[in-house]
Order: sequence, then C-alpha cells, then structure tokens
Amino acid sequence: MSSPGPAAPQAQVLKRDTFGEVRLEDGITVRDVRAARWWARPLARRLARREARALAAAAGIDGVPALLGWDGATLRRAWLPGAPMQLARPRDARWFRDAFRLLRVLHRRGIAHNDLAKEPNWLVLADDRPGLVDFQLSRVYPRRGRWFRLCAREDLRHLLKHKRTYRPEALTPRQRTILATPAWPSRLWRVTGKRVYRWVTRRVFGWADREGATDRGSRIR
Repeated sequence: MSSPGPAAPQAQVLKRDTFGEVRLEDGITVRDVRAARWWARPLARRLARREARALAAAAGIDGVPALLGWDGATLRRAWLPGAPMQLARPRDARWFRDAFRLLRVLHRRGIAHNDLAKEPNWLVLADDRPGLVDFQLSRVYPRRGRWFRLCAREDLRHLLKHKRTYRPEALTPRQRTILATPAWPSRLWRVTGKRVYRWVTRRVFGWADREGATDRGSRIR
C-alpha cells in the first residue's frame, strides 16, 4: 500500500471583520466577501471591485501586489513579503525616497490610494523597499483633473505625516508646508464627518486606529 502524500497546507486567516475575510492560501492573499455580514455584502463587494480595478491599473509596479483574479466574490492577489510600518518603523532615508517614487508612479497612472493615513497599508518589504496594500478605497481616474490632484496631494501629505513620525529631522521646508496645509476636503472632513466615522467604525465595526496591524504580525520572509 502506498503511503499517503503530504497534507495540503491550511489557509491562514489574516483578518476577519464585517466586510469579509482575508486569508493567505499557498502564498496568495485572498479577500473573500462571501464571509461578510449579510447587510454589508453589497458594500464589501463594491470595495473589493475598486481594489481589483486599482490593482489592474497598477500592474507591473514594484511594491504593489499583482492582481491574480476577481470573480465578484473573491479577490486574489500576490502576497508581498514584509512587515507593516508600525512594526518595522522605517528610519532609513532611502525607504522614504523610494516611497515617494512609488507614489509618483501610482499617480502617473491616475491611481489615488486614498487610505495612506493607516500605517498597516505601508509595508517595509523583505528587501527594505516600500510596499502598499489595501486598495479598497482607491480610485482610478481616466483624467488627472482637479479632484485627482487633491487626492494625490493627500496621499503625499499622509506619507509626510509618517515621515514626521519616523524621520522628522529629514523633513524639508516645503514638506513642512504641505503638512501644515491639508486640502479643503480634509479640513471639511475634520469638522464634519470624522467624529461620526470614528464612532461607526469603532462602535459598529469594532475597528481600531491601526486596523489591520495584526494581519501580518511581524512576518518578514
């Protein structure tokens, strides 16, 4: 009788919340919206669709996971080996220079990430380069008009906020000016919807300020 073959590797759940489940399967990250709560599934599907569109537009960019498939229920993308910013705590000037370059490449393709205030969305990859994940709030603009430029500037300003945290001595005068002058949608958001958003995400969804920080732990491989 032949001996049984090796057991198939089990999927590792990275995150489970109102909008579904994210798991690692054989080196592939899978976002499964079927696991979302029934009342959140339409929004979860819409967010996953936006992520798929942004990843497709970003195909071939180093530091952005490759889109492997989207069937309306599960989104499959390549796993980026690295650690989230709040664990890796990047202090190398080169990492920030490369992060600015990564943003410029995204913006040239008309992609605004729109969620770069979250440290878990920034990675320090295994080779010390920057990486970006979680494109659910991203948008692809066919024309780089005024609204796109506002969103792109906010992407940049959020990266500068992280630089202020980890490399404050390296901020240039121009960068300090950008930090001190958020775009008008951000100023409006602060005085209108931000408190409501925080209440909903914390009380209803149970999110923390660094939601997603435990998706990866301290994994660098």
